Amino acid sequence: MADARFDFDSMNPGPAGSTVSPAAYLPATAPSPWIWRRRWIRRGCAAALLMFIVIIGWLAVTAPLSKSLEPIAPPRLMLLSSDGQPIARSGAVIDAPVKAAMLPPHVKNAFLAIEDRRFYSHWGVDPRGLVRAALNNLGSGGTQGGSTITQQLAKITFLTPERSLTRKAREMLIAFWLEGWLTKDQILERYLSNVYFGDNVYGLRAASLHYFYRQPERLTLPQAAMLAGLVQAPSRLAPTRNPKAAQKRAKMVISAMAAAGFIDAAKARATEPARLDVRARNTVPTGTYFADWAMPAARDLAGATYGEQKITTTLDSRLQRIARTAVTNAGIGNAQVALVAMRQNGEVVAMVGGRSYDKSSFNRATQARRQPGSTFKLFVYVAALRSGMTPDSLIDDSPITDGGYKPKNSGERYRGQITLRQAFARSSNVAAVRLYRQLGDKAVIRAAQDLGVKSPLTADPSLALGSSGVTLLELTSAFAGVAANRWPVAPHAIAEEKPGFLASLFSGQRSFSATNHAQMLDLLSGVVTQGTGRVAALNINAYGKTGTSQNNRDALFIGFAGDLVVGVWVGNDDNSPLRGVTGGGVPARIWRDFMGQAIKGAAPARPVVKPSTPALPIDPPQPFDLPEIPIRIDDTTELRIDDREGMTLSTEIGGVPVDVKLDRDGLAVKGREEKKTK
Repeated sequence: MADARFDFDSMNPGPAGSTVSPAAYLPATAPSPWIWRRRWIRRGCAAALLMFIVIIGWLAVTAPLSKSLEPIAPPRLMLLSSDGQPIARSGAVIDAPVKAAMLPPHVKNAFLAIEDRRFYSHWGVDPRGLVRAALNNLGSGGTQGGSTITQQLAKITFLTPERSLTRKAREMLIAFWLEGWLTKDQILERYLSNVYFGDNVYGLRAASLHYFYRQPERLTLPQAAMLAGLVQAPSRLAPTRNPKAAQKRAKMVISAMAAAGFIDAAKARATEPARLDVRARNTVPTGTYFADWAMPAARDLAGATYGEQKITTTLDSRLQRIARTAVTNAGIGNAQVALVAMRQNGEVVAMVGGRSYDKSSFNRATQARRQPGSTFKLFVYVAALRSGMTPDSLIDDSPITDGGYKPKNSGERYRGQITLRQAFARSSNVAAVRLYRQLGDKAVIRAAQDLGVKSPLTADPSLALGSSGVTLLELTSAFAGVAANRWPVAPHAIAEEKPGFLASLFSGQRSFSATNHAQMLDLLSGVVTQGTGRVAALNINAYGKTGTSQNNRDALFIGFAGDLVVGVWVGNDDNSPLRGVTGGGVPARIWRDFMGQAIKGAAPARPVVKPSTPALPIDPPQPFDLPEIPIRIDDTTELRIDDREGMTLSTEIGGVPVDVKLDRDGLAVKGREEKKTK
């Protein structure tokens, strides 16, 4: 058999020596170049279509299409006191939406002429407008956006103000979506009801009332032209700030209306500029200490609705005025002050978060975590009573000599074995620390947390003296739990419905036993009647606890009387020591002044009401958290305050050093070397 080989010339196998023409294997007619071009064009179009579908799909997923049919503007909230008085306003100035059918033609036409003349003929995006804007921007006609009213609605209500191609693409997609689901009048209504007009005013109705004190249904042609002109640059063109620029822009609107055929040339020439009629603005403040704290709950209650919502709060306008007066007249110098007043169920009826909200909106009643000092001893003694001790149980009030932590009583005064009632009334530091060690940190921390303290607490013996920071609102709520004998008490700014029987069973609130509650009232009463809080005594039963933190950085008094529970704090924002201020001094006086006016018949007692609890020893009680504090006035004058010795002013009179002393025996003036007259 003859050998076979592969013919590389013909690229076909054949017998040796045979040849086959390559032309025999070519098509009869070769494809033309145009056929190849059409194939690539079809492939390119298919790829472009696929990419377009992918882009549209991505935009549809990322653009807030579903949101475009939801209510548009968030509500403006007006907070009212419990008696119906406005106390604060939050949000922009808005009003009810407008209805396109109710607006005069010249009002609608003013906006269409300057913003989107082809509004009723395009499908959300106007190619002519885009081309016109591009040509204008290339020339010397300034800058135009080319966006339709539908696109502007998409931008102002559903998108961020970023400048990017992605945002523009989303804007166009939402515009198509809006055009598909809403009528033209509905789109125009939404646009006019939400566009910004300057002066923190949103929507045509609010703007019409703000600038011309009339409803939009009654706007004249000049007024409508001026409002339509503001949309381009509302902050710059607001007529209350730049009347000449606003009038100039209004003339452009009139000219545009004439060019679009909405009015004739003669009417355009005869139209005079609009005159403003701006009435007195609402004087309700946009923020207060209480309003800032109450606003989150108010917004939750308002929900997704349009226009202004009025939310009634628990604030009592009368008690708020009393609270402000009490702290203003306290004479605290440059120190800060906070006050919280609530009902026993947690309804906050008055709140002062500082000396001036205008100067500092930081709320020292709800945001500042400060050392509570001896007011924290409430939880130590709650734990003690839970363990089976009673107010008559004895505790050692002598110096602590063992362990690493060795606190001292104020003024280093000690009385040996005393009752819990005496130790609590006189705010003995060593007694509280001994109780803490005896009971254990878990028992004390549990008592605090049960009564509503949520701030983190450090398990350390110094906790008994209030070394961990808490808020005034937390402490006041804890005392409210004791007052109501139902804890924890959740402070709130919006009145809550009284729970039914079953709801009460599953509310998670608990109570002290009748015996323990009576014992707690016994201890808290003793502080006011014969202890460190005597300054707070009233003509009615009063209960409370003083507190002074280390180095007099914080001074507090928290207590209750009648149906009110009130906490008062005084301190410096920089945590620097107070000069001569303790919990039993200024805070107790503020508390007394507030309660005396807030509760009928509770005016401060003069003299102090005799205590109903068992009498203490005859010698005067020693408030252990009120130390002797020397106050240097100048190089030659010093003031000393001491529980035993009274008040002594050391100074010079005519170059002669003297001591002016005021105590229970009266006023005495003594020379440093020899006794003077008494």
